[in-house]
Amino acid sequence: MHEMSLLQGILDSVTPVARENHATKVTKIVLDIGVMTQVVEEVMDFDYKILTEDDPLYSGSELVMNFLTPRSRCFDCGEEFEHDRFHLKCPKCGSSATMLLSGRELKIASIEIDTPDDVDEP
Repeated sequence: MHEMSLLQGILDSVTPVARENHATKVTKIVLDIGVMTQVVEEVMDFDYKILTEDDPLYSGSELVMNFLTPRSRCFDCGEEFEHDRFHLKCPKCGSSATMLLSGRELKIASIEIDTPDDVDEP
């Protein structure tokens, strides 16, 4: 259920930027999502369609999600390693003293917009 509120926050961030840049349409939003956020891709797609279907700014736009593998560093031996959501032990020394470096992020990587050809740049 948290996907709807995440998407609403994303749209709340994208909309003013699109309008400031004289967008007539947002054509694509690209997100980088860490696997450990537990975002469900199908739910995000469904919720995105619900939130944007009646908004002319987003009509026909595409949501692209890049899922990022978790990465951690071992405090004991310094090894950096990729892992799944559940296995955080260092593969080199077996230590549980690890720090997550990436895998919980959710960020807007890019947006693509259409603008009228006759808009003068500031």
